[in-house]
Amino acid sequence: MRHLALVLAVAGAVLVAPAAAPAVAAPAHVEVIVVLKSQANVGGVHAPTRGARLAGVERLLRSHAAQAQRGVLALLARRRASVSSVTPLWIANAVEVTATPAVIRELAARPDVATVAANSTIQAPAASATTTTAEPNLAVVNAPAMWDRGYRGQGVVVASMDTGVDATHPDLSAAWRGGANSWYDPNGQHPTTPTDVNGHGTQTMGVMVGGAAGGSSIGLAPDAKWIAVKIFNDRGQATTAGIHQGFQWLLDPDGNPSTADAPNVVNDSWTMSTAACVLDFQLDLRSLRAAGILPVFAAGNNGPLAGTVQSPANLPEAFAVGGTDNSDAVYPYSSRGPSTCAGATAPHVVAPATDIRTSDLYGDYAVETGTSIAAPHVSGALALLLDAFPHLTADQQQAALDGSAVDLGAAGLDSDFGYGRLDALAAYQRLATTPDYTVAVSPSSATVVPGGSTSYDVAVSGVNGFAGDVALAVGGIPANASAAISPAVVSGGSGTAQLSVTTNASIAPGSYPLTITATSGALAHTAIATLVVPAPPDFGLAATPSSQSVVAGGSSGYDVTVDARNGFTGDVALTLSGLPPSVGTASFAPATVTAAGPSRLTITTSAAAPTGTYPLTITGTSGSTTHTSSVTLVIAPPPDFSLAASPASRTVNAGGTGTYTITVGAVNGFAATVNLSLGGLPGSVGTATFTPSGITGSGTSQLAVQTAAGAPAGSYPLTITATSGALSHATSVTLTVPPRDFTVAASPASVTVTRGQTASYTVSVASLGGFTGGVTLSVTGQPSGATASWTANPVTAPGSSTLRVRTTTSTVRGTFTLRVTGKNGTLTHQATVTLIVR
Repeated sequence: MRHLALVLAVAGAVLVAPAAAPAVAAPAHVEVIVVLKSQANVGGVHAPTRGARLAGVERLLRSHAAQAQRGVLALLARRRASVSSVTPLWIANAVEVTATPAVIRELAARPDVATVAANSTIQAPAASATTTTAEPNLAVVNAPAMWDRGYRGQGVVVASMDTGVDATHPDLSAAWRGGANSWYDPNGQHPTTPTDVNGHGTQTMGVMVGGAAGGSSIGLAPDAKWIAVKIFNDRGQATTAGIHQGFQWLLDPDGNPSTADAPNVVNDSWTMSTAACVLDFQLDLRSLRAAGILPVFAAGNNGPLAGTVQSPANLPEAFAVGGTDNSDAVYPYSSRGPSTCAGATAPHVVAPATDIRTSDLYGDYAVETGTSIAAPHVSGALALLLDAFPHLTADQQQAALDGSAVDLGAAGLDSDFGYGRLDALAAYQRLATTPDYTVAVSPSSATVVPGGSTSYDVAVSGVNGFAGDVALAVGGIPANASAAISPAVVSGGSGTAQLSVTTNASIAPGSYPLTITATSGALAHTAIATLVVPAPPDFGLAATPSSQSVVAGGSSGYDVTVDARNGFTGDVALTLSGLPPSVGTASFAPATVTAAGPSRLTITTSAAAPTGTYPLTITGTSGSTTHTSSVTLVIAPPPDFSLAASPASRTVNAGGTGTYTITVGAVNGFAATVNLSLGGLPGSVGTATFTPSGITGSGTSQLAVQTAAGAPAGSYPLTITATSGALSHATSVTLTVPPRDFTVAASPASVTVTRGQTASYTVSVASLGGFTGGVTLSVTGQPSGATASWTANPVTAPGSSTLRVRTTTSTVRGTFTLRVTGKNGTLTHQATVTLIVR
């Protein structure tokens, strides 16, 4: 009874004293934490990655607690009339219990209970009082009244889909949640750092979570954290695809479904350019609401005409916010209802929208007007409400805001004010007093073998005087299993039912989430439990490496690993298939592995093993259970070499030298010496040398071909042969010796003279193919009375001579084509120029 005394004393209860002491009534219920003696050995969990370790520890803790807590939970189920709350805690194998002292005594006396301690309250250190005042718009919506009750958005994450946020602003910097899961730019312009080049997103965020660095409080929820999606690029443009990506990111910022890092509130101070019912983002908003996120939208600034609430604010899934001033007069340009979408309310409420002081770029402040600045008032108010009531559904959030709004204009819902002006305190009071109920299931996870049964306790607890009947249903029951809830209806607002699940022998192993839905009129709540069907004992088989290469006559090995699963303890016999006898033989050491362990597969190939790739199958067999693993054996060709030469062709004048680069490459580990030789080069053409003449393994050599001065013109195919033992490869190149020749050219192309003057031309003789002879020049076509002369004739190629054509005063006027001819033996070439005589 030592634990009991401690618990009751701490909890404020009074022990039954010895007979001499006066009797004092015990409290009706006390709250305690019951810690069981048996604890999971989490230190025995080993895994190669952090994620696997986390998953392994959680699985172990859950399964251990589910087994160890059965006795305590069964006792509490039997004493349910004296128990008002039971919450299993698998992280410490404990149970949070609110029950009568008699039940607490019974728990403390159990041999499987280690300690029973009071569920005490720890007071946080006192916060320093602020000396700043709130901006008038915050007072209008009763935000300071929520602060006075201790609700400032603590633990709530608010998201903005806007132009970004200036995270350096002193009123916003400390509130950024930080990390890769707190900023997303689908446009890719600012992938890692919160940025806003426009200012709009910074202004809206200030109204939601801004502090008081500027001398007055500007944000409704100054203790909330923010994350943001920069859906608008730096030019102020957004795309449908980018917005879809933004909504998707908000539901799972870190990409890991097992981490609950989605925001609690999403603010959208933007609209499309039409009041028509555009359904582009309806499915996105439905998904947000299903996840418990109420999508808050600015109604738009297209009033005062009716039916001007812009899409997507006019969708049934959106919560559209119109605007007022601080005196509750409607902002003239606030978009008005009704919505053009069937079944939608728009606006839902209105909030301050004129002359709102908020954060701006570069640490500055701005005074803004419009429904873009009204919507963040609602998002900030939601952060306050979710601080107080963190588990509200989107429907509950909407109902609280609509039902508590200060009615303005025409009585009830109207197209100008919706349900009225936002009042955060009234919404809180509505939630705090509205009858409701909670539903919980224990254990949170139960394990059952195929063909077995298990049960869960479903507890319904009334809140704020709730006394209705709650109907229970279960979803997610897998194939080859059935479920029943008794009773199916919990009467009177509170009580416990039992969910029984029976499986068939053929049920597939797995972890099945079960959803217990509790419904009472328009109220619906759910609780999640897990049904774990373990897999039968089995083993895994793996082999490394996946491929081995060996030359014929060599050996290769593979490491084969058998791992036990689900308590497998049998013998696994190993065999190999796919290895032709002509390729080689195989052996396992050991050939049988018990439960788990390694084996070495060795393959010895024959000297005549054909080259090729052989897929092999390793089979592990234990009774009727068989698993396989595939590997590949590559019989590589014997060592060889490759031969290449570049360039493929060279042109060399007679008497010149041409070179080629010869490359020898090693193939399949070739390391011998390759000797080089050349064929196809006539002695009259020239001689050839290799430097070096031999290459070991791989490398290059230079082939130099020295042509003779009198080498006949022609094209000579040459064969380079590389030899190493019995291996021989050849490659071909071409040597071209061009014929000896010359060309004649004259410039300028035309000369104009007056009769009696002299025209001069430069005649150039160029060599081809090493031509070096003398070229005799002549000219024809000059007019009568004109004479021609050369400064040099003949001309030794290469060279030039000047042709002078002297006219007289009697030379005929006109245009004349002069033909310059160069001759050397049988070789003749010509060039033409023009002479104009005036």
